Amino acid sequence: MNSNDRSITGLVMLAHGMVHTYELSIPIFVSIWLVEFETLHLAGLEIGVTQATLGVVVTAGYALFGLGALPGGIVVDRIGSRRLIAACLFGMAGSFLLLGAAPNLLVVTLALLAWGAAASVYHPAGLTLISKGVTERGTGFAYHGIAGNLGIGLGPLVTATLLLVMDWTTVAVVLAVPAAVAGLYALRAEFDETAGVEVAADGGDGGDSRAGTGVDSFGEFLTASRHLFVGAFAVVFVVVIANGLFYRGVLTFLPNLLEGLPGFEPVALSAIVPGLDDGGRTLNPERYFYAGLLLVGVAGQYVGGKLTDRLPPEYGIAAVFGVLAVLALAFLPVAALGIAPLLVFGALFGITLFTAQPLYQAAVADHTPAGTRGLSYGYTYLGGFGVGALGGGLAGAILTYGDAGALFATLAGIALVASTFAVVLIGRERRDDGATGA
Repeated sequence: MNSNDRSITGLVMLAHGMVHTYELSIPIFVSIWLVEFETLHLAGLEIGVTQATLGVVVTAGYALFGLGALPGGIVVDRIGSRRLIAACLFGMAGSFLLLGAAPNLLVVTLALLAWGAAASVYHPAGLTLISKGVTERGTGFAYHGIAGNLGIGLGPLVTATLLLVMDWTTVAVVLAVPAAVAGLYALRAEFDETAGVEVAADGGDGGDSRAGTGVDSFGEFLTASRHLFVGAFAVVFVVVIANGLFYRGVLTFLPNLLEGLPGFEPVALSAIVPGLDDGGRTLNPERYFYAGLLLVGVAGQYVGGKLTDRLPPEYGIAAVFGVLAVLALAFLPVAALGIAPLLVFGALFGITLFTAQPLYQAAVADHTPAGTRGLSYGYTYLGGFGVGALGGGLAGAILTYGDAGALFATLAGIALVASTFAVVLIGRERRDDGATGA
């Protein structure tokens, strides 16, 4: 990689890691908010704080994270990636500063909405910057993905560790600092946003200075969207939404679910370090289990990437979601066996959960025209992060009015929907291949 490639790759790795650090630190705070806040005052109403209430609050922030991806892709064509990435980083920093100052759940809600809006623009901006500015694009995308997964795993781990010595509001403020520093770096870093396009154009492989959505007007946007959804992409889109619902549904309340299980009892810090005046602070094992489950997702991404090189992605999708359905049904029975079996099971669950991502990303590429690839991924993030955010609210409602068994049964059903639609895609491909052969 040349110096321009390294400069861009360094920035997007930093920003991508932070986006997912904040995204997955939120469920760590959820279990605290359930104890911290008793009511939510909204428009003169007093609403009791339950898992359903917090599910709606968290879902609102996560929904904006996905819903903003599509307009974010349009804006990046207007103002460029650098300024949008900087705005994303400063926005996330500001939202966590607001979170740290939150006196009640209403301000927490506003902070999460601000985070979702700020974070939503990152993926179209970051992916566009790599595709247009990096000459070794494959390497750039690889490093970008690795950084995101490190943020997914290490973010909750850092958050849980800071909570050992600080209250949650102070932790939120501390977490805001790196994003603010990264925002300053984004403004000062030196690189050419279109260097990769220029090289591609010189090489004669059809480089284009646009972001790659292939649309220049609202009319073209509607036409391209219609063409996407009358083809195989519509089937892939259902898989993406199911993945998002499963992902949010299982992760949003996972630390809270683990609290009551054998082996996850809080441990006083003074019991670990004799003589320490811990001020009543405890080590909460469920937070580290959650962080570890996310961290092993790096291996899942690797497995999923390798699978896309060895078989059609729809076959991998059908198999992975079939396994996730079985794992969802087995979660509580395995948890009843004790913490040791659950640790092994959790590693398998985390790997399988993240194996799905590269598979459906490859399926999007296989079943969309190159000219509307950017638009296709915009819809992909809209479905996975936007519509999929409803999984958090669904989980909260089920846990409030039902129980954990009902939640995992529902998640298994969602996984089976994804697996079934992958089978539909396989059948469609076989029919198309047969028609072509004939």
